[in-house]
Amino acid sequence: MVNEKFLVHNKSGLHVRPAGVLVKVIQPFKCNVTLKFNDKEYNAKSILGIMSAGIKAGETVEFMCDGEDEAACLQAIGEAIASGLGE
Repeated sequence: MVNEKFLVHNKSGLHVRPAGVLVKVIQPFKCNVTLKFNDKEYNAKSILGIMSAGIKAGETVEFMCDGEDEAACLQAIGEAIASGLGE
């Protein structure tokens, strides 16, 4: 299992559009991906899972990837968040 924390830069946080972009990045990977925020865990392969966390701009989130392609998935998540998730 690999994990890393990321700072959310999007002005509106992880609302529908950026959450959808993030899910599209994560879906092709075979590993399990969990989003941890405020001591709760969410399914990061689900747009509703991500949105239900209520993540706002400037907050830090942790992604945990567990499976055969975990490192590549975590790298893709980091690149997507750094690029602004389509915003």
